[in-house]
Amino acid sequence: MSFADYKQIYDRDGFVIVRQLLGRGEFAELVDNLHRLIRDVVPTLPDSHAFYHDRSRPETLKQMQFMGVDPFFREYTHQPIWKALAEALIGEEANSQDPEWFNKPPSTDLATPPHVTPPHQDNYYFNLKPANVVTIWMALDRVDDENGCLRYVTGSHREGFRPHDASNVLGFSQGITDYGLADESRESRIHLEPGDVVAHHGMTIHRAEANHSATRNRRAFAMVFKDVSCRRDEEAYARYQATCKAQHERMGLKT
Repeated sequence: MSFADYKQIYDRDGFVIVRQLLGRGEFAELVDNLHRLIRDVVPTLPDSHAFYHDRSRPETLKQMQFMGVDPFFREYTHQPIWKALAEALIGEEANSQDPEWFNKPPSTDLATPPHVTPPHQDNYYFNLKPANVVTIWMALDRVDDENGCLRYVTGSHREGFRPHDASNVLGFSQGITDYGLADESRESRIHLEPGDVVAHHGMTIHRAEANHSATRNRRAFAMVFKDVSCRRDEEAYARYQATCKAQHERMGLKT
């Protein structure tokens, strides 16, 4: 599969949709291993690896990170088709960080934290220079307005950092503070079928509403690829980590 045609759209808009990235068997294998991880491994992980809306209710699991603790997902960072897409978009050799998993469980319909994903730029968390980093986000369920699709501010990856501050949302600890109607007017709502991906630049502003569905999850699997020339701004990253840790402590999380 050639991804060269997607780069022009990605460079223009800051994101691009690729339908059915994996073959049927490859997608089934990924989903089966995600189910296994949630069933067998997640109960053993510290709070910082798996976030819940309500930890007493396993069905409210909302995010997994540091998934490389599992051999399948540690090896999955080298999966060729994901790497090929990332390198076509970035234009350089790229390496992946640990995969992540996201969910908006059904009936989390409050328009307040922790149910919304605040507007943010991924590179505010990553602190990479240059910001040549792409997140590839694969839908595991049908994704639409009702269950909390991603919303991108088209072209925002070319406009620099926006001010962020503490959001009090687990997994998305910083949110843009001056997001307004002008931003909303530029939003593109991304509707996906299971197996479709949307890839976005590290500086692209995006957010998601709550899941207003009574029955449907909004699950996704994602990998972040950065080019080999990226270097982390250690000072900025230390500030972000300190803020994140303070929020987790206020929420009672154990690391």
